[in-house]
Amino acid sequence: MYVIDEHAVAASEDSGAVVRELRDRAEILDTLYRFALGQDLKDAALFASAFTADAELDFRPAAARWGGRPPVLAGRDTIVTTVLASFTGRIDTTHQVTNARIAIAGDTARLTALVEAQHLLTTDHDTFALLKNPYDVELVREGERWLIHRMRIDNTWYIGDPATIFGT
Repeated sequence: MYVIDEHAVAASEDSGAVVRELRDRAEILDTLYRFALGQDLKDAALFASAFTADAELDFRPAAARWGGRPPVLAGRDTIVTTVLASFTGRIDTTHQVTNARIAIAGDTARLTALVEAQHLLTTDHDTFALLKNPYDVELVREGERWLIHRMRIDNTWYIGDPATIFGT
């Protein structure tokens, strides 16, 4: 599941190639940050800016840990509408991204990361779910930006009651 390359940046004598790769890596990470912060701020434009038009978001592996059975969300508009509609005015979230690893191959990339996602009912912060989720993300380059084409979210552990937040 994880990107396990031994080096973060490819060895190169070409300083221009190194700069391009470092820029790509920064843009790839920014894509995941837009995904996370877009949810936390309930900012549809920021959230949408992370996805290709035909993106897929698969939360089934994580939800299976507590008996949830969500569908795979297909298409940027469906992802944005579904996720934000389920959280806005109901759930407060914060996401922290760590342990990011990136493998770039031309105009495609793979990103793995750990994301700690806290979800609290807006009206009762004692009702919460804190999740530690490994993300496996396939990205594509569109112009100067990197966008999520497929995202699979698994779960390593959780505390609280995710079923209260997400349903079953």
